[in-house]
Amino acid sequence: MTASDLTCRELVELITDYLEGALPAAERDRFDAHLAGCHGCRAALRQVRQTIRITGRLTEDALPEEPKQRLLRAFRAWKAEPHG
Repeated sequence: MTASDLTCRELVELITDYLEGALPAAERDRFDAHLAGCHGCRAALRQVRQTIRITGRLTEDALPEEPKQRLLRAFRAWKAEPHG
């Protein structure tokens, strides 16, 4: 792995910006390079795309507070786990 390589965790944190076309060119290149070699991250990206298609444009404000807090806790717990 080189300094320019993204980890799986970094990629997951950038998925929204990637899908919105908000990543700078160099970051997008790093993202694409990681995707090319990581089946797990390609699957995660497909899942996010599918979720967006199914739910439409779900905003944070549209979520009731209790489910939003459950999702945040689950994401934080996942983020705290070691990922490749």
